[in-house]
Amino acid sequence: MSLALLSITVLIASQLGTVSSVQGNFSQSTVPTPTPTPAKGFILRSGEGEVLQRAKGNTVTIKVDPRTGSPAMALGTQVMEAGVGIPVHVHEHEDEVLYVNEGEGTAVVENDRRIVSKGDTIFIPRGTWHGVETKASGISLLWVVTPPGLESFFREISSPPGAGLKTFTPAQINDIGKKHGVTFRPKQ
Repeated sequence: MSLALLSITVLIASQLGTVSSVQGNFSQSTVPTPTPTPAKGFILRSGEGEVLQRAKGNTVTIKVDPRTGSPAMALGTQVMEAGVGIPVHVHEHEDEVLYVNEGEGTAVVENDRRIVSKGDTIFIPRGTWHGVETKASGISLLWVVTPPGLESFFREISSPPGAGLKTFTPAQINDIGKKHGVTFRPKQ
């Protein structure tokens, strides 16, 4: 097992509460922490999940979260047309991974700005400033956060398809963000 894969496995296991101890040879057995209600697995097809419209050209689909049986993580997709992006912000509680499914954009992680495209991965530990700017093609992202929480923010600021888009002032978005542990970087 590669060191990177082993590190990711230990990170996920520790977030799920399944690692009792970790030793150099990693041969220690793990003891799962019981959950009140065992999660039930499921399969979602492309396009399935809870679809939310944040703004014109910005669609979020929540696929896995506590509502669907995952108490320790949330996963979804976000598709943004050209000119739509994710403002630079920080999560107080969640680690996040973004994976570029399609398109191209500029990822911002702290002071590092890089062009990202299909197949690229962005890791954002909690407490790290990050954002995404789209290019002419727009971008499709897969996101994973642990522990869950980001999906609740999306639900509060978004609408289901067919419903009118919610509109907020920047101050209202900041207040909603703070409630969910999200702080936006002031525009300079």
